[in-house]
Amino acid sequence: MANNLYIITTEGRSGKSIITLGLMELLMRHIRSVAFFRPIISDTQNDQKDHHINLILKHFNIEIPYEDTYACSYKEARMLITNNKSDLLIEKIIQKYKSIEAKYDFILCEGTDYLGTDSAFELELNTEIAANLSIPIALVINGKNKTSEEIISSTLSTVDFISEKTKDISAIFVNRSTLNKQDIQRCKDKIYTHFNKKRSVTVLPEEPSLSYSTISDVKSWMNAEVIFGKDSLHTPIYEYIIAAMNPGNFLKYIKEKSLIITPGDRSDLILASFASRISTSYPDISGILLTGGLEISPSILSLIEGWSSNPISILRVKDDTYTSILSLSNLHGKISSSDTRKINTALHLFDKYIDKSEITSQIINHTSNSVSPKMFEFKLVEKAYQHKMRIVLPEGEEPRIIHSAVALTQRGVADIILLGNISKIESQASKLNLSLQNIKILQPNKEEKLFEFYVNKYYELRKNKGITLDEAHDRMNDLTYFGTMMVYNNDADGMVSGSINTTAHTIKPAFEIIKTKPEASIVSSIFLMCMKDHVLVFGDCAVNPNPTAEELADIAINSAKTAQIFGINPRVAMLSYSTGSSGKGVDVDIVTKATQIAKNKAPELIIDGPIQYDAAIDPQVAHTKAPTSTVAGKATIFIFPDLNTGNNTYKAVQRAANAIAIGPILQGLNKPINDLSRGCSIPDIINTVAITAIQAQAEKGLTVL
Repeated sequence: MANNLYIITTEGRSGKSIITLGLMELLMRHIRSVAFFRPIISDTQNDQKDHHINLILKHFNIEIPYEDTYACSYKEARMLITNNKSDLLIEKIIQKYKSIEAKYDFILCEGTDYLGTDSAFELELNTEIAANLSIPIALVINGKNKTSEEIISSTLSTVDFISEKTKDISAIFVNRSTLNKQDIQRCKDKIYTHFNKKRSVTVLPEEPSLSYSTISDVKSWMNAEVIFGKDSLHTPIYEYIIAAMNPGNFLKYIKEKSLIITPGDRSDLILASFASRISTSYPDISGILLTGGLEISPSILSLIEGWSSNPISILRVKDDTYTSILSLSNLHGKISSSDTRKINTALHLFDKYIDKSEITSQIINHTSNSVSPKMFEFKLVEKAYQHKMRIVLPEGEEPRIIHSAVALTQRGVADIILLGNISKIESQASKLNLSLQNIKILQPNKEEKLFEFYVNKYYELRKNKGITLDEAHDRMNDLTYFGTMMVYNNDADGMVSGSINTTAHTIKPAFEIIKTKPEASIVSSIFLMCMKDHVLVFGDCAVNPNPTAEELADIAINSAKTAQIFGINPRVAMLSYSTGSSGKGVDVDIVTKATQIAKNKAPELIIDGPIQYDAAIDPQVAHTKAPTSTVAGKATIFIFPDLNTGNNTYKAVQRAANAIAIGPILQGLNKPINDLSRGCSIPDIINTVAITAIQAQAEKGLTVL
């Protein structure tokens, strides 16, 4: 094993980006500092950045200068080799590689793209580079439209070829396989047997959606001008349709996600294409490519702008229709850094088919004791993915919620249920160019049997509080109440709300329906504070203004239990303005009493208080102020005495330390319900859903590694 890996393929369009994305995320789950390096990049024009480098740096937020991520272009490398200066090329690559090696814990390298005509030359070149850098290889074999015998033969012959220069092959990926399950297993067994199971072998199936081009790809490939629909450039294209007939005949040929190609002066076909997009009688096209460099009539353009609620992209090129089609025939889809749909699909595919423990043991020499925010977020998704839970989102018409639902579904993090008006949700998704495939949508007032069942259930739960049947009916028309009842009735495993509703509106139904656990006297919250290299727990910073000593003790115990769910070893600091007996006052007495109650209720818990924040977190201060404490200087959980202190402190730490605050995460309820901030971002929603799913797993007693 080593602290680096070189991804090599044997031919072009092998889906190498899928493997690179998957391995990079896997590495970042275990290693704090990972760099990306390409010895040789593809030739680019007009100072464009390398597509693969741009994808990895942007998606994973890797802060490394672009200039440090490669050694030279393919054209430069070829020229050096042609002029018998191969040694100079290798020396240049080694120098560039060594300049970043000391700064990172792991370097993931990626080989050339095989866009030339000499595959054998590129394979030999990549192998030579890996051998000179002493980097183990991850070999990617293109399995598309190949038989198992062809794949086995290709793999073994490639390994034999590579082994002449280096025997250090850590993993083999057969990508884009079109084999059936039986042939896949046969293929893996043959390769395993050949290598005495010393190498990881993974077979990933062909995923057509990753091969489709997008409007953005066409724009870049054709150097096209965007006339309309700049927000719809990531719409996939399934096929091209050349439009030349009159509209009545042309409309018969429209298919789902087709790109309409027509001369720019065919106003009738442009209008027919747009009309099909807003009609439920026709499938949704992807966009329109206008040829011949012809201008759209100003009146037609004005009419199109009035249809902004159903956006599609219109591109214009100077080439004629025939030339445009010839050019498009050579276009192949890529995964761009801004195409979250493709990225999520690729990562889900990788997660679904790899043996994580096997690959991790093959390629990772060590795991980090420290945990970066990105590592923690990746691990949240990984844990949620292990046992998919059903999470209901009652604010289903909100664009951020729809975006998040699609991303979560694409990654396989959870089974999402959206509540709301079905037509409005579908219309909003259409505006956002998002597919709601595999997402369940419920409109409560259209679910008559379920609705009435919930009404009666709620009435039975609350009639002793004076609730009438009519009032119960009104409550179930509220999407938050309906979603909460779904969780109560085991029709969903958890709920996340609050992107447009208040905290009170999210929590009140949970208090009435879900209620607190028998052992919990109070519902409270924590924030997971992702610092630069570790994660802390702050509680309660969102719910309880002035908890009593008994309530404070329960908050501490529940916070420790919640922390353990997320892999945080609990060492609880009960915060005060006094450490030990150094200060006096009613506020100190409450914390002292709460600490003792918590110790009595949970004697196994490592807890200390009262203690000041600096003594709890800083080993040097702890040595002076609390030398005998088992918590001081190494606390992981910080319990604040009141909401005013907790809320202000978490926000101060968030800003001052540039920390990521994930939460609030509610605890003490019988089933997981979590609240969002109304200013939440899409990543915030995704994290909260993953957290809720993990809590639901814990409630069901499912093992989460």
